[in-house]
Amino acid sequence: MQEWYRSRALYEAVLKLVNSGKVKEAIEMAGGIPDKVIRSKAFSHIAVEVARKSPNYKEALNHAIEAALDIENHEESTKALMSLAFEFLNMGKPDDALHISRYITDLSNRSKVEAEVALALAKAGNISEAMEIINGILDEDVKTWAMSRLASQL
Repeated sequence: MQEWYRSRALYEAVLKLVNSGKVKEAIEMAGGIPDKVIRSKAFSHIAVEVARKSPNYKEALNHAIEAALDIENHEESTKALMSLAFEFLNMGKPDDALHISRYITDLSNRSKVEAEVALALAKAGNISEAMEIINGILDEDVKTWAMSRLASQL
């Protein structure tokens, strides 16, 4: 329990550092968070904030992906990666969301991220790229759902 409280305190400090523009210090501090789920949340927050403010966010994104993969509980790891992917998709960065989805080993959840990326691309007018992604979705139920949604958007 003490590890969790320590992790939460460090997480709060990381948020303050990122919000004040001290990204390197935030990354260093996040690396010292003992709870892997909270560490992953910290690195994800850093990656999202850096991506919002700067085109040089790939290193922060890689830290976030690595931290999510480091979570031993498979469901928690998948949730962390999906959350990160959707954050980047909502920021208008579908290529990064698709890149993150490649690390999701659960077929259904990876397919869900891919489908949402495809629908966002279609909404932006990139129909051929959206179709290419949908055709590559391995979960047949998700693929059917995505095709149906795409057809209704046209």
